[in-house]
Amino acid sequence: MLVRSPTLSELKELRTIAKLQFRGIPDSFIPENIRLVLSPSTHKIRYLILDGKHYLSVRASDYKFILHIPAGLTLHKLLPQPFCRVYVNHKYAGFIADGGNVFTKHVVWADPDIRPGDEVVVVDYETGEVIGVGKASKPGWEMIYYGWGEGVRIREGINEV
Repeated sequence: MLVRSPTLSELKELRTIAKLQFRGIPDSFIPENIRLVLSPSTHKIRYLILDGKHYLSVRASDYKFILHIPAGLTLHKLLPQPFCRVYVNHKYAGFIADGGNVFTKHVVWADPDIRPGDEVVVVDYETGEVIGVGKASKPGWEMIYYGWGEGVRIREGINEV
């Protein structure tokens, strides 16, 4: 794998993708000191590394970002609430922080604009702390309205990092 700093055009492209995917997030979400990991065969961007930690992945099929905990923490700081967030009951926060999936009966509140397949940040409703990141299985409004099924498939829990 080839690791290097981004060119100005790559940095602009990555920031544009982030703004589209995460509803106008500021440029500081992808700082200039980010490192890129390129695929050895295609030389396309696959991962973004920040301060030696896996920050974001780039999905090859649609060139969207896949969140990891450091990016989820940054997203939580930069975006107004409740954008891209699912809030869960404090009783289940430990289970989710260890990598367990979010079921809709544990959801207290969610961004109603979340669509299935969106990358989301899972937050403990009581403490307001990030406990995981993952991929939404249902729309945000449905997570609140219905109490059955999986709401978010957790990719990383905060305790797994």
